[in-house]
Amino acid sequence: MKRFWLAVLLVLTGIVLGSCNEEGGSDSTVPEGNTETEESAEGNAEEMDAEQVLNLSEGAEIPTMDSALAEDSVAFTILNNVNEGLYRLNQENMAEPAMAEGEPKISDDGLTYTFKLRNANWSDGTPVTAQDFVYAWQRAVDPATGSPYGPYMMAGTIKNAAAIAEGKMNKAELGVEAADDKTLVVTLERPVPYFLSLMSFGTFLPQKEAFITEKGGAYASNSENILYNGPFMLTNWDGTGLTWTMEKNPEYWDAETVKLQTINVDVIKETSTGVNLYTSGQLDRVPLTGEFAMQYAEDPEIIKELAPHIFYFKYNQERNGEKTPLANLNIRKAISMAFNKQDLVDVVMANGSLPANYLVPAEFTFDENKKDFREVNGEMNEFNIEEAKELWATGLEEEGISTIAFELLLDDADISKNTGAYIKAQLEKNLEGITVNVRSVPFSVRLELDASQSYDLQLSGWGPDYQDPMTFIDLFVTDSDQNKMAYSNPEFDALVESAKNELAQDPAARWEAMAQAERILIEEDAAIGPVFQEGIMSLQKPYVIDVVRHPFGGDFGFKWAYISGKE
Repeated sequence: MKRFWLAVLLVLTGIVLGSCNEEGGSDSTVPEGNTETEESAEGNAEEMDAEQVLNLSEGAEIPTMDSALAEDSVAFTILNNVNEGLYRLNQENMAEPAMAEGEPKISDDGLTYTFKLRNANWSDGTPVTAQDFVYAWQRAVDPATGSPYGPYMMAGTIKNAAAIAEGKMNKAELGVEAADDKTLVVTLERPVPYFLSLMSFGTFLPQKEAFITEKGGAYASNSENILYNGPFMLTNWDGTGLTWTMEKNPEYWDAETVKLQTINVDVIKETSTGVNLYTSGQLDRVPLTGEFAMQYAEDPEIIKELAPHIFYFKYNQERNGEKTPLANLNIRKAISMAFNKQDLVDVVMANGSLPANYLVPAEFTFDENKKDFREVNGEMNEFNIEEAKELWATGLEEEGISTIAFELLLDDADISKNTGAYIKAQLEKNLEGITVNVRSVPFSVRLELDASQSYDLQLSGWGPDYQDPMTFIDLFVTDSDQNKMAYSNPEFDALVESAKNELAQDPAARWEAMAQAERILIEEDAAIGPVFQEGIMSLQKPYVIDVVRHPFGGDFGFKWAYISGKE
């Protein structure tokens, strides 16, 4: 499911190179405001303009505003700003109580969470109740709803969710109940260390049953047929249009924090058009891609952000029932180490991306001592031509061959093609006897080829659904949906299983188990070949303060944003 979301995200940023179950769900902890410091932002807080209006662009239409059906970055970003769940990601991208009045009471076994809800209203003035969460979650996991994210996010987490999603149990048996109007009790299948992080994700938003029943098929068909309990209300959306507005919600429980009165959004699919509107003053922020990223790289209004999106080679070890040369460890390692990733991100991409010699992104997850997960393993299988050549020669000898031709499967965006051309040139230059045939196809076609394991090398990618290393690491357990490359290592599988179960309540041991699994996957087995961690560049007017980019779920939070100095 993440696949579609990241496809949309990367189309908008011009880098359709990978898949990420995110349709729904990814950067880390750096608030994105204008690059101003907190100190300067505080200084401007007393100088807000009289007109609090923000003008933005979006790269695609809104496909749905039903949180049970949402699966893309556009919908999740709007939902994040017009609705609110038990938790919300704050300005530091930490999950904090939102509809929940405070931290929940957690049972000793880590399986039961009891939330007390704050006094908060829907936009029609009626109270948000615990039953609104029960209804929304049951609806999302019910196979009759057809939610792309409900079963994925809840199965294995919320009690009985997997069986309900498979049609084996009634949705009423989901592990969530309203003890009273303001008390929500959630029962888990197993302890989940990142559970509160999940509670900020759009699939877990509340919905009012009476309203949805009344609207029937018209529910969420336009901005008039939706209820809101977040900082803003969606307005002027007819269900299909290329423009919409978000207006401050007077019923929001924390309305005094919200400074913006209006956010105007226009769908603009061409970067050149967006840049023209930005330079003429009609847009306050615009994303940059390709040549525009290079052109404006030193502009004083540029914002550079590091996203938690990792792109990597998938090495298919078995095709059409037969082992491929990529089943050879030395050949996989040689390819991983034979091309200059630094030049790739600096020259070809030029958008602030980083060379990646890891799976779990930098600046994404931190332990209880605020230590980045990346510090545990550091860099693995780094660019090293001499070692790559030795590994390559050994691998060819083991296979009894002197030449190999590989197909490199990519998406068909321009920057993807440029990346493929660069990698082809590097590998053919540095590894004697290799031929790389680049195949660029539409994103949907690549996913079909991935699912049928009809590829040799594939450049794929992933973005997180929640803020924990596991959202990346468990992708490659034996026979998982993303492991369409015949990779299997019982030791790796066991480490993932232990981190999800017996070590779930031992943070230090769980952290080390996940780090060890990452080392096995990349350094020991070279099951995948990491390539880069995505950077994002945008132009943003200096009078726009405290727009926050989030690492997963909705891309942006506008709750704290304001305009200062435009007038």
